[in-house]
Amino acid sequence: MKSTIRLACIALFALSFQAASQSNMVFIKGGSYTPLYGRDSMQVAIEDFYMDTYPVTNEAYVAFIQAYPEWKRSRVIKLFADGNYLRKWATDKTLGTEQSATAAITGISWFAANAYCECQGKRLPSIDEWEYVAMANESLPDARFTENYNAYILSWYEKPHTSNNDVGSTFKNYWGVYDLHGLVWEWTSDFNSVLISGESRKDVDNDANLFCGKAAIGANDLMNYAAFMRYAIRSSLKARYTMNNLGFRCVKNAND
Repeated sequence: MKSTIRLACIALFALSFQAASQSNMVFIKGGSYTPLYGRDSMQVAIEDFYMDTYPVTNEAYVAFIQAYPEWKRSRVIKLFADGNYLRKWATDKTLGTEQSATAAITGISWFAANAYCECQGKRLPSIDEWEYVAMANESLPDARFTENYNAYILSWYEKPHTSNNDVGSTFKNYWGVYDLHGLVWEWTSDFNSVLISGESRKDVDNDANLFCGKAAIGANDLMNYAAFMRYAIRSSLKARYTMNNLGFRCVKNAND
């Protein structure tokens, strides 16, 4: 009887948790774009979809593991998360003293992020969906060729501990999405589908000096290097890996 009541409570909690999460998404109008890496400059078509306005927060993940305790730090299957999973948490259900409830959850494996999204009737974004939305600045859907946009991304790479900042602390882009740059790296569903090799550096930019620390670089060089860093990080990951500055957000199809 007790187990039946507990399962019913979990189901009700999960439904309310899912309903709350659906309200904080924005519509992304599909289109096409040219990825900077991995597609030989082919145009990629993007279907309409919805994306979370913010990365998933610590408090949202606490609610998730209360509903799905198999993802607690002490119970997670090691095949699905490395030893650093939720390492900064004080206990299975309690954040560390230096963690903000409204900061982005980090220390999460791909498996955990994927499970979180699926439990809400959502999914992780593909690389192409993420890049399509992330190429926008405040006023342009594609700001990749503007120097200020790329300089902002590169300046973030040099800042320590931005993962401690609350979600919504960076700019709201053209689509109404926050924190794609400037807060944490984010998991995608197909994170290692585009592998970066030494030759990939030349696929987009013939100036090899860019990757050798040459002093003078222009807007296109900044764009290529900013993107290269994202793709390089993704290609170095495995699904069970966790990082202190790697979080996630969810998406869902427009017709779901």
